[in-house]
Amino acid sequence: MSSPRETALASKAWPFEEARRVLKRYEKAPPEKGYVLFETGYGPSGLPHIGTFGEVARTSMIMRAFREISDIPTKMICFSDDLDGMRKVPGNVPDQEMLQEHLQKPLTSVPDPFGTHASFGHHNNAMLRRFLDTFGFEYEFYSATEFYRSGQFDTILLRAAERYDDIMKIMLKSLREERQQTYSIFLPIHPETGRILYVPMKNVDAAKGEITFDDADGREWTLPVTGGNVKLQWKPDFGARWAALGVDFEMYGKDHSTNTPIYDGICRVLGVRPPEHFTYELFLDENGQKISKTSGNGVSIDEWLTYASTESLSYFMYQKPKTAKRMYFDVIPKAVDEYHQQLRAYATQDEKARMNNPVWHIHGGNVPESNLIVPFAMLLNLASVASAEDKETLWGFVRRYAPDATPETHPDLDAAAGFAVRYYNDFVKPTRQFRAPTEEERAALVELRDALAVYDGPVEDEALQSVVYAVGREKFDPLRAWFTALYEVLLGASQGPRFGGFIALYGVAETIALIDSALAGELA
Repeated sequence: MSSPRETALASKAWPFEEARRVLKRYEKAPPEKGYVLFETGYGPSGLPHIGTFGEVARTSMIMRAFREISDIPTKMICFSDDLDGMRKVPGNVPDQEMLQEHLQKPLTSVPDPFGTHASFGHHNNAMLRRFLDTFGFEYEFYSATEFYRSGQFDTILLRAAERYDDIMKIMLKSLREERQQTYSIFLPIHPETGRILYVPMKNVDAAKGEITFDDADGREWTLPVTGGNVKLQWKPDFGARWAALGVDFEMYGKDHSTNTPIYDGICRVLGVRPPEHFTYELFLDENGQKISKTSGNGVSIDEWLTYASTESLSYFMYQKPKTAKRMYFDVIPKAVDEYHQQLRAYATQDEKARMNNPVWHIHGGNVPESNLIVPFAMLLNLASVASAEDKETLWGFVRRYAPDATPETHPDLDAAAGFAVRYYNDFVKPTRQFRAPTEEERAALVELRDALAVYDGPVEDEALQSVVYAVGREKFDPLRAWFTALYEVLLGASQGPRFGGFIALYGVAETIALIDSALAGELA
């Protein structure tokens, strides 16, 4: 029988595959720094968003998998690029005029428009940390401002001055000719205005660790590259940060993938082996367009959590990270039900299957039991036919279906009932569309109604499903057309739950009344 470590080492789950690549870096000797470093980055020009969650959640899954296959300590850093200049004023913050006066200053030098923190950068960093803490992520926070000003970056910045020409060669290959004329990897911070300057270098003195340049007024300045006087352009900063921290793993979106050779090349020029990286596909909105922070398309983290649990979002993030995924509201019910299906499966699986189960990677092996005894999709249909305004309406049906269930004994179900009512009222109710049955469907509905009227068997999913099947099998080929008719005529939806389970939950008499309403033309 294999040990858990042997099972993990053989697992085909993608977090284990990535963890094995990281472990291979240290097959000859453990890291000199004493731990393996996983990093995620954050641009604090705006508030944390669903992509931030996905990046940290997925990196956490890989770090968790690494701990299963190795005893080398691990650390995860969330690095905020808060020394970046504010290029434009975000449209969703107060005091726009005041912020306009501070364009091109580092975010940690821009006053906080909310008036709660030392700067706009500090405010957004606090939002990020609160965001990450809410989800229980295990990380250390790093501020670029602190990193540059405290001297932690000085050794690499001096090395960048020494190897300036080599780094410039890498960068110039990737730039248009016009941009090449003025480009420098160093961005000085003006000693008087505090603004970040995009100016060419007149001289880079490697021996002194200084740069010389002219500002917009033609005045010449000489500044040390150390101590927070200078910032690196973002692409060189990526590679230099890897070198300074000894990063072993970082993931980023597909839109960064063309820059990977640049990041790696700069890291190597600075004398450090680049980390392993993982490129994930981007999220798309309902129309197949890339989700954007600025346009606000797709689903935000707050919107997802209005209709479903954090765990369902983690489950969605786990699925096929290298495949582009539509991320719109209609994916939420499916994610909820699949997550709970995996929870139920986990209880009966062997070690190998468990380590391939998404819930192992979401919960780190400490997997809870599911008490969602009614699928979320079923709760949505129930909310629809009952026109539910609160979750207590749904509990009225659930108690009859499962008399021993209570909100206290089944917290997953209680939460899902609340989410289902909210989702129904916001998305299903405004769009549901009933239709009248065809003559063939009408005859089948009458037969189903009559079969239910004389039914005296157990009020259970499978038994009632058999009744529904028996009616449909005689009249429909393919049988799917029968269920489509039930959903469209009785529920006003294009798809729905196992209908026997719906009848068991909603009630036999209530389903008969629903069919009568449809036959009388009261629904369409």
